[in-house]
Amino acid sequence: MLSMISRLFQKQSSARIIAFSFAAVILIGSGLLMLPCSVRPGVQLNYIDALYTSASAVCVTGLVTVDIGTAFSPIGQFFIAMLIQIGGLGVALVGAGIMLAMGKKLDIKGRSLIRDASNLSNGRGTIKFVKGVLLTTLIFEALGTVLSFIVFIRDYPFFEALGHSLFHSIAAFNNSGFDNLGTSGELYSSVSLAAYKNNLLLSLTSCGLIFFGGIGFLVIRELIEKRFRWKKLSMHAKVVLSVSAALIVSGTLLIMLTEHGKLDWLSAFFYSISARTAGFSIYDLGSFSDAGLMVMMALMFVGASPGSTGGGIKTTTFFVLLQGIKSAATNRSEKAFKYSVPREAFKKAAVILLIGLSVVIVGTYLMVAFEANNQGIELTDAMFEVVSAFATVGLSTGITPTLGVASKILSIFIMYVGRLGPLTIATLWYFTKGERAEYPDGNIAIG
Repeated sequence: MLSMISRLFQKQSSARIIAFSFAAVILIGSGLLMLPCSVRPGVQLNYIDALYTSASAVCVTGLVTVDIGTAFSPIGQFFIAMLIQIGGLGVALVGAGIMLAMGKKLDIKGRSLIRDASNLSNGRGTIKFVKGVLLTTLIFEALGTVLSFIVFIRDYPFFEALGHSLFHSIAAFNNSGFDNLGTSGELYSSVSLAAYKNNLLLSLTSCGLIFFGGIGFLVIRELIEKRFRWKKLSMHAKVVLSVSAALIVSGTLLIMLTEHGKLDWLSAFFYSISARTAGFSIYDLGSFSDAGLMVMMALMFVGASPGSTGGGIKTTTFFVLLQGIKSAATNRSEKAFKYSVPREAFKKAAVILLIGLSVVIVGTYLMVAFEANNQGIELTDAMFEVVSAFATVGLSTGITPTLGVASKILSIFIMYVGRLGPLTIATLWYFTKGERAEYPDGNIAIG
C-alpha cells in the first residue's frame, strides 16, 4: 500500500504534492483540535470551527471564529502553534528538516519539492538552504520570545508569560495574526492586543518579526552574506526591500490620514506592517472609515514577498506590474537597479494579478449571497474579509464568528488558495509538456 502511494506521488507534479500536503495537514490539525484535551472544560467546539481554525493556522492567516485563548487548552494552543510553524515554513521544508535530523538523505524529488515550494532558482545548495531556514527561524523566534517575555511577565505568572511569548513570537514571525491572550471569558475578539497598543517594545518586536518573516528567507540570507551592503545585493533583494519600505511608509501616512482621529503614529505604523500579511489588531476595525479599510485592503492584497511566510500577490509581483505599465506608457524597456526585468516576469505577474482579483471578486459575491439568507453583511465588510483570507492576513471587521457554514467553508477555500499561491493553483491542471505546433502571430487591438 505504501509503495503504491509512493509511486503515485512520484508521478505527480510538485504543485499537486504541495497542495495535497497542505490539505492533509489541515485535516489532521482539525482532528487534533477536536480532541477533548485540546479544548477548555465547558467549551463546545463544532467541527467546522475546528476545521476553520486549523486551516487558518496552516495557511498562516489568523482569522478565527472562536477565541484561541478562551476556547483552547494549553495543549490545543500548542497544536495551533505547531500548525502555524508548519504552515509558515511549508510542509516540504519541515519534512526535509525532520528527515535531515533523523540522518536521512533527500532524494531528487524531495529537493525538487523544496526548490519549487521555496522559489529557489535551482536545486543547488538545497540542504544548506533548509538548514539555514531552520536556523534563521529558531534565532528570530527565540529573540522574539525573549523580548515579548519582558512585556508579558509584568501581567502574567512566569510559565503563562513564557507560553504567551513563545506563541506570539511564532505567530508574528510566520505572519499569522493569532494570539492566545484570551478575552475575559468571551469566545471571540479581533482586538486581543488592544491592551498593549501603547507598549513600544511589544509593538516594535512584533513589527520586526513580521517584517523579517515577510521579506523571505532568500533575502534574509543574502543580507547576512552581503553584510547589509546595498550595492552587493541582487536585484530581487533590492526590489523586495525597496517595495516593502515604500509600502510601510505610504501605508503609515495613508492610514494616519484616514484615521487620524483614532490612531497615533505608532498605531498607524503597526497597522501598516501588520496589514501586509500578519493580521494583529489593536483597535476595532469595524469602527474604521471605508477609506481606511480600502488602504488596508490594498496593503493586504500586495502582501509579503516570495519565499516568505506571508501571502498576497507579493511585493515583486506588484513591482513588475508597475514596471510593465511604465514601460508601456513610455515605450521604454523594463529595467530597475541597472538590471533588465525579464519579459516572462510580467506575464507571470499578470496571471497572478488576474487570479487574485478573480478570487476576491467572486469570493466577495458568494459571501454576500450566502449571508443574504443569514443576517446579511455589508459589501465592504465582506470584501475586507475575503481579501484578508486570500492574502492570509487575518484582519477582520468583526464578522468572522457570525458567518454561516457556507461562508466559513468559502473562507477556508480562499485561505487555502492564498497560501498555495495563484501560480501553484494555476499549474495544478498542468498535464502536458506544452504544444508542439506553432501558429503565426495574429492582430488584436488592445486598450
